[in-house]
Amino acid sequence: MNKKNSKWIGIGVIGVIVLGLLIASMFVVKEGEYKVVLQFGEFTRVHEEPGLYLKIPFIETTETLPKYQKIYDSSPASILTQDKKPIQVDNYTVWRIEDPRAYLRTLKTVAYGEQRIDSAVYNVVRRKLSEIEYGAIISENTERGNLNDEITREVSSIVGTSGYGIDIIDVRIKRTDLPEENKQSVYNRMISDRQSMAARYLSEGDEESKKITAIADRDARVLIAQSEAQAKEIIAEGEEEAAKIYNAAYGQDPAFYQLYRTLDSYKTTFQGEPVIMLPIDSPYARILLGEQ
Repeated sequence: MNKKNSKWIGIGVIGVIVLGLLIASMFVVKEGEYKVVLQFGEFTRVHEEPGLYLKIPFIETTETLPKYQKIYDSSPASILTQDKKPIQVDNYTVWRIEDPRAYLRTLKTVAYGEQRIDSAVYNVVRRKLSEIEYGAIISENTERGNLNDEITREVSSIVGTSGYGIDIIDVRIKRTDLPEENKQSVYNRMISDRQSMAARYLSEGDEESKKITAIADRDARVLIAQSEAQAKEIIAEGEEEAAKIYNAAYGQDPAFYQLYRTLDSYKTTFQGEPVIMLPIDSPYARILLGEQ
């Protein structure tokens, strides 16, 4: 009985050992990662497709590296521009591990890789911005897009020739700002520049307004003069036509016309009830007395 128990115990121990070896020989590759297999620290193979894989227990080990793109956000750094203005530059880098074997051989960890990327980016950004004046960097018309592209190309070239197995996707400058002690003076200068620009725009607007007003006034005077001349011509023609009509009408009976003109003059003469002294035998008085 004891021998039988010992046999089963031995089988159980062997089973546990086999199970342990089987478990130790298996590893899982997840989505978005590389699994690098090492034998005594030396690279043997890499698995990048998700799934379950086998390795030699206790002889082969695995290292995990990210397969997806990563974003490294650099710490703000102080850089001098071409006109010797100190600025704080904040940028980020999009990168990925392209060759896991080269990466493990040269850099080993993600943190160390990001240190190398930070150093390369800082050197390129510092050199590029030192060739540009501060006013051009903060200007609304700056070619920031082209500058970012140039920095990306240069950093990619530097990192690529270093054999790190890294692919630089993009380098972008997020912010360029002055140190706190310099900000107020720059803000004051910007305010002054904007005020000068506004004054120039107002002056140009006033000048244009005066030109438009002068042209409108001239056109109005010409139009009024033409209208007045035309009105005078029409009035003159009307008066001439009226005189012809009056002459034609009054010419038919001169005596009646004379009487009508005399009676019409009375309207003017006796306005306001004036005192008038006339000879009793004058034609004017005789008409008033009804003797003619």
